[in-house]
Amino acid sequence: MQCQRVLWAIVAASAIIWVAGCDRGPRTGDVSGTATFDGVPIEDGRIDFFPADDKGPTAGDLIKDGKYFAKKVPVGTMKIVVSSSKVVGKKKVYDTPNSPEMPITKEVLPEKYSMMENTELRFEVQSGLNEKNWDLKSK
Repeated sequence: MQCQRVLWAIVAASAIIWVAGCDRGPRTGDVSGTATFDGVPIEDGRIDFFPADDKGPTAGDLIKDGKYFAKKVPVGTMKIVVSSSKVVGKKKVYDTPNSPEMPITKEVLPEKYSMMENTELRFEVQSGLNEKNWDLKSK
């Protein structure tokens, strides 16, 4: 009987130490909202969140019909990259007559939104739910 008590005490102490020592990772928040370009919802695109200090995890989501919902975005000041492309042509995958074709796409948003090095967009993510609507302009 004494041996069982000691065993249970060890198991309980191990569980407490394990839970106390667990690294839950960085605090995060969820960010949802709309994304428009010159007042028109971005039909198909992507929004990405990068730490402003270039240290730590990133997050992002697809934009569909002008809406997005990015989960587990790290808390803090984030650089935002919004991109959207359109198909401008096709090219053959192989140099053979029956080669499948793949689309050629072109970015439609200005580099000040769509390029990590040039983005002007910033957002302060808080724990929990965040809402941010982006109304991007061509000029």
